[in-house]
Amino acid sequence: MTWFSNWCFSLQVPEGKVVVLNFRFIDLESDNLCRYDFVDVYNGHTNGQRIGRFCGTFRPGALVSSGNKMMVQMISDANTAGNGFMAMFSAAEPNERGDQYCGGRLERPSGSFKPQLARPRLPCRSHLCVAHRSPKNQLIELKFEKFDVERDNYCRYDFVAVFNGGEANDAKRIGKYCGDSPPAPIVSERNELLIQFLSDLSLTADGFIGHYKFRPKKLPTTTAPPVTTTFPATTGLKPTVALCQQKCRRTGTLESNYCSSNFVLAGTVITTVTRGGSLHATVSIINIYKEGNLAIQQAGKNMSAKVIVVCKQCPLLRRGLNYIIMGQVGEDGRGKIMPNSFIMMFKTKNQKLLDALKNKQC
Repeated sequence: MTWFSNWCFSLQVPEGKVVVLNFRFIDLESDNLCRYDFVDVYNGHTNGQRIGRFCGTFRPGALVSSGNKMMVQMISDANTAGNGFMAMFSAAEPNERGDQYCGGRLERPSGSFKPQLARPRLPCRSHLCVAHRSPKNQLIELKFEKFDVERDNYCRYDFVAVFNGGEANDAKRIGKYCGDSPPAPIVSERNELLIQFLSDLSLTADGFIGHYKFRPKKLPTTTAPPVTTTFPATTGLKPTVALCQQKCRRTGTLESNYCSSNFVLAGTVITTVTRGGSLHATVSIINIYKEGNLAIQQAGKNMSAKVIVVCKQCPLLRRGLNYIIMGQVGEDGRGKIMPNSFIMMFKTKNQKLLDALKNKQC
């Protein structure tokens, strides 16, 4: 694939129709805020409202324009490249209620929804989205009474995604959920909340039932974290002289470091680049035991993560070797490895202990 810094394509269908865009595959550089490589989708050809912004491997459901024109734009910084994306578009009849391709916009003060209600109206029985909009001075509280969606460690196949605002923007995604444990109650930041359900239909479960209600802004609000445990992000870490003069040695054991680490994985170092005194590495994941808010990239069945050894040789990572890596995570979703971070060579005999720690309640 040839990469461009700015790629744009205009889509148009006959007058009186709407454009329906379906992503079949997406693999762009992963970033929590989609700042580097991303795809924007807009209503219209110029000065249109953005429908969504996407990066990483999160595949959105069907995107529908309000008129007969749509614009797709891809931006790339040409540094870290994935496999790109593939999408298909078609023309469809507009629906006055706005819910032919989306579960609908709910504006009553309270209500319930479940995927079975909207699926029969969809062109592809795999996608439901429900947009809640409350009055401007109110927020939206969302709770799940029942939740049973195909389980996967990374929620790659069937999942429910919740976004602040009315567009499927990865930077505004509150969480991505699957399995049989209902997410904690979610409260929007403003007066709009978007819920998407995506299923590949290869394995099915009972689905979910969600309830929402409007509430005044004056109440304290909390946003539910993703299904994985998260810890405070580390910011502004630079390889200062004082930091990098520390003795580079591993302290403690797998057990004693597990709970204090934001992420724990076993993987093979496949690329290393030195930048400004730090080592930037890509790790092909053998197994992940604690994901935290680490950004995971996926290409086919292969998963990888990016880590930064703040002091480039402390601890030392060599390309081609297998390690157990524990550390914290920066705001950009990359692992931060400090001189006192726990790293050791990965051996098969470690697997049993790591599996036990994975089920440990910290």
